[in-house]
Formats: sequence, structure tokens, C-alpha cells
Amino acid sequence: MRYQKEAHNVYSLYYHVIFVVKYRQKVFLEDHNIIDDGKEKIIEISEDHDVEIVEIECGIDHIHLLISVNSTFNIPKWINLVKGNTSRFLREKHEDFLRDKLWGDHFWSPSYFLATTGNVSIDVLKQYIEDQRGRISREG
Repeated sequence: MRYQKEAHNVYSLYYHVIFVVKYRQKVFLEDHNIIDDGKEKIIEISEDHDVEIVEIECGIDHIHLLISVNSTFNIPKWINLVKGNTSRFLREKHEDFLRDKLWGDHFWSPSYFLATTGNVSIDVLKQYIEDQRGRISREG
């Protein structure tokens, strides 16, 4: 984990993001270049919007991302941008391959998974916050 500095804040924001293919179709196959094309497009879009892709990997019907963003970043907007652009790009580039797997104008399921990540567990943070109560009475 590394800390980023801006004029008025210091932060370290990492998110785990998962996009699932519509109907859970198994489209990310090892013998097809749709995996590399999808990853490259996501990286391209992310670089244009100051999102660092720390890690990216595909399951057979979904993709995992570990991203790092700045403290004012609008994550839902970026997610919609990535899903929309990659959907169009992959459906056009791999039209023959996807024709019998996906129908309509969609590639991704409308939902997504998003979780924050960090170096400490929730229990450690809860304990730290709870300990602050005693600190106020000792310092006050």
C-alpha cells in the first residue's frame, strides 16, 4: 500500500471490482483473444481517467480488477464508462464469436461488485475507533 498526497489530503484508496458477463455466459476462453482485448480496453479507458489498474484477471464469465484512485474519484461513473465502452468494443470486434452467446446490446450484467481494500481488517478499525473513546477521557 502506498499513500498518495494532494494539496490538502493524504490517501490510499484501493477497490476490488468485479464485472460479470450477461447471463453468466462463458466467453473468456483461453483459446480466444477476447480476454486480451477486454483487458487492453479496460486499461486504456482507465489510463485516460487517472485510474491505476493494479491487477486485472478474468474468470471464464467475469473479470476482477484491483484499482487505485484519487480521493475525489467518481467510481460509479467510471464503472458505467468502462462497462459501456468495453461492451461496444468487444461486441463489435468479436461479433461472430459472441452472436450465439449474447443477444441484445449488452455484454455485461447490469450489476457489479465493489469493495474497498486495505492493510487492516474491519475488526482492527472498529477496535481503534472504540479505543478513541478512552483516549478522549484521558486527554480531556
